[in-house]
Amino acid sequence: GIHCPSFGIDTGQVPVRKKSSLSFLSDYRLNMESGDNSSTAELMSRYVSLELGYGVPKDGWRICLAHEFKEKRKPFQAKDVSLSNIVEHIGLGVRYLKWWYKKTQIEKKAPFIDMFRAIPLRQIYGAPLGGIGGGTITRGWRGEFCRWQLNPGMYHYKTVIANQFTVCLRRGGQTVYQQVLSVERPPTLQGWNWGYCGEYAFYHALYPRAWTVYPLPGQNVTLTCRQVSPVIPHDYQDSSLPVAVFVWDIENKNDYPLDVSIMLTMVNGSGHKDDKSGGHWNEPFHLEKAGESVSGVLLHHCTTVNPYTLCMAAREQSDREISHQTAFSPKGTCGVLWGDLIADGRLDSPTGSSPPTQKGEKVAAALAVGCPVPAQGHNDLEFSLAWDMPNITFGSREREHVRRYTRFFGTKADAAPSLSHHALTHYRLWERSIEEWQRPILQDSSLPSWYKSALFNELYFVVDGGTVWTELPEDSDVSGGLRSEDGGLPAQPAIIKEYGRFAYLEGQEYRMYNTYDVHFYASFALIMLWPKLALSLQYDIAGSVVSCDPTERLHLMSGRNSPVKVKNVVPHDIGDPDDEPWQRVNAYLIHDTADWKDLNLKFVLQVYRDFHLTQDTQYLQDMWPICQAVMESEMKFDTDGDGLIENSGYADQTYDGWTATGPSAYCGGLWLASVCVMCKMARLVNNEAAFHRFRDILDRGSAAFDKLLWNGQYYNYDSSGQDLSNSVMSDQCAGQWFLRASGLGDGQFQKICSALKSVFDLNVMSFAGGQMGAVNGMRPEGVPDHSSVQSDEVWIGVVYGLAAIMIHEGMLEEGLRTAEGCYRTVWERLGMAFQTPEAYCEKGIYRSLAYMRPLSIWAMQLALDTSQPRDQAPKTTTTPTDQAPQTTTTIQTATEGEPGQKASTNLSLSLKIRICS
Repeated sequence: GIHCPSFGIDTGQVPVRKKSSLSFLSDYRLNMESGDNSSTAELMSRYVSLELGYGVPKDGWRICLAHEFKEKRKPFQAKDVSLSNIVEHIGLGVRYLKWWYKKTQIEKKAPFIDMFRAIPLRQIYGAPLGGIGGGTITRGWRGEFCRWQLNPGMYHYKTVIANQFTVCLRRGGQTVYQQVLSVERPPTLQGWNWGYCGEYAFYHALYPRAWTVYPLPGQNVTLTCRQVSPVIPHDYQDSSLPVAVFVWDIENKNDYPLDVSIMLTMVNGSGHKDDKSGGHWNEPFHLEKAGESVSGVLLHHCTTVNPYTLCMAAREQSDREISHQTAFSPKGTCGVLWGDLIADGRLDSPTGSSPPTQKGEKVAAALAVGCPVPAQGHNDLEFSLAWDMPNITFGSREREHVRRYTRFFGTKADAAPSLSHHALTHYRLWERSIEEWQRPILQDSSLPSWYKSALFNELYFVVDGGTVWTELPEDSDVSGGLRSEDGGLPAQPAIIKEYGRFAYLEGQEYRMYNTYDVHFYASFALIMLWPKLALSLQYDIAGSVVSCDPTERLHLMSGRNSPVKVKNVVPHDIGDPDDEPWQRVNAYLIHDTADWKDLNLKFVLQVYRDFHLTQDTQYLQDMWPICQAVMESEMKFDTDGDGLIENSGYADQTYDGWTATGPSAYCGGLWLASVCVMCKMARLVNNEAAFHRFRDILDRGSAAFDKLLWNGQYYNYDSSGQDLSNSVMSDQCAGQWFLRASGLGDGQFQKICSALKSVFDLNVMSFAGGQMGAVNGMRPEGVPDHSSVQSDEVWIGVVYGLAAIMIHEGMLEEGLRTAEGCYRTVWERLGMAFQTPEAYCEKGIYRSLAYMRPLSIWAMQLALDTSQPRDQAPKTTTTPTDQAPQTTTTIQTATEGEPGQKASTNLSLSLKIRICS
């Protein structure tokens, strides 16, 4: 491999770590050895039962339904900006206000970022339901159906109170207990028995599964509801299905048998105003296939745009009784439905369809399943929930797209019964696959419990990031107009034709698909678990690189008009779901990102990292000319010809509110790492001219990087010489991180270790008592850098990436400690489960709930997998197993140094870069 950075002279000046850090790490070892469940204990402190549920795992995120989070944070708003920053950005504020007014009041559209209507913090969310790309429904940890993303990329935050599970216990033909399994006491549906005592129940999430344990007070019965979604690594069929299964395990600890029924009620809709638009209707169904039968109710939601069918179903078995109520009104007392169940534990089950609703009217349906449970025995009941919206349009309504799952279930909008049948007959296979995937990590006693919870639960965003997974239309051309014979891409790359198109949002509040500077961090989850989707996304980006859109538009920061998309530059994003993504890219218009310094570099680094993990040689061949094009475009930022690019004196990279001037640690490190992998790829594609060219740039740029930025302990933020240019940036080793993730950059380089130790001592341990992760910017004297709205924030996804490079460089305990601060803060202190934000400050505020970047935690797992001693096998099997076949023989293994020579481990006194096989 090519071993790059330290990027300069080894001075041996490694700072002495503070005594407090050493003392802490000693305590941390003891805590890991004795268990680390102190904060979990706080979340469970109000739980009064001794019941632990049926089959609930040890690891995961666990919370009592009666828990109340003490801290109530507010979203970042204009009033949180310092006076100096307000003055600096007053032009941006005026231009944004004008743009916002036009967008919301004239065009009647939602802004891609709404600075005036941030989503308030609701500390209620649990694991989302559904597979990848078919839309999601989120069920809160108290049992609410409360967050909806059925229209692609567009969220609706509404708790539909009538969507509930209810239990009915019968003994000797008499109902002895009937209870809505909800702690709510709503003003409607007063005929139901609400107010289940939350102190008797807890929720446990280990995504993609979750468990809710309900010991029924006074009944000696415990219910455990297990929620299963088909989110399965390396599975490209069932993982696309818009379905979920609820399995209710019933433990009867009495000396007499019981008959137990569970009833699921669902409104036809999502609590949106279109629930009252009229024309919606329900019908019962029965489907028998391959010797298995399912029955349930179809709820047809007949909107003019993106209509869908919601389906409740259960599997028929000899000792199960399935009954239903086709339609009821979810208002008033609703006592008739309640009395129907309480009378005999079943519903009336009328035949025929309900009439279409009138305008202003809502309709709901119910499904009940009952079974006998012997004395001192166990039984279970199964429900599925499916939603079939096969054909979708985005906000512009210009094109119709077909979801991925239709390849297996058709596009006729009649698949809900078949989806339910498949879910109920296959979910145990899904669970076996999930357990096989998770088991090596969960059984690894060297990993702390919080990490296991964070690793799997943060994965929710792959599904619930406004995600769409569509088929490539036959008339689509993703090449950007540059044909393969001209050094471009195929019009329809084989991997997109086979595995479809994938897109996910930067964040639920930052509504842009495949935001590339952020995907750089998040991409580890995809390349490790669904590598075909990662490569498909890369082909889409590559096609956008060579395309252009000369349409002039106003950029809000500068106030200047610039083209929407410049050729041979990586786009910021591939569009807004409220417009027409893929067709119109760069929804982000705050900065002109054609001048950003990191986007091109992040593409090159991902190309090689992806090749390293998949060994897909066709992919490398296809991407090589695109990499050459973006690097050529990047060369213009080396204005003085010293081999090192310069930042332009504004926020021209992913830290889009933090100005950098001249060569900087972040962009300079990414640049050198990119040049390094260009050398490696040049050798692999047998291009000696490119190898020598980039090798020369690397030699000169590495020397300049050290000369201008290394201060003996870490790399300065930038080389401007301004008062804060020597701030300690937590992300200063991002380039080295990607080299290590790509199998390069190996070796004990004192500069990297010194920089990481400085970050740990200052950005981690000197910030918030070492309890909240790493602040983005820290002054050498140990106070946060308050020069911008982002320098004093903690970015959770950056922290997970920082932890990964620490692990790669042998700083395991420091890496785990750094990441733990973020997990404890987000999931256990602030109540932001399943909505991990982009950022928070030490006190008071957060920014951008439910964000892409924290998926970078999977980089930590890659580091753990690949940082084992060479005589040991990796701990887990999270790296891709579905590798592409070797489709070409033109790529060769790199040789050491110059042709015919063996490279020295030190090419010069000022450069420590090794080039070897």
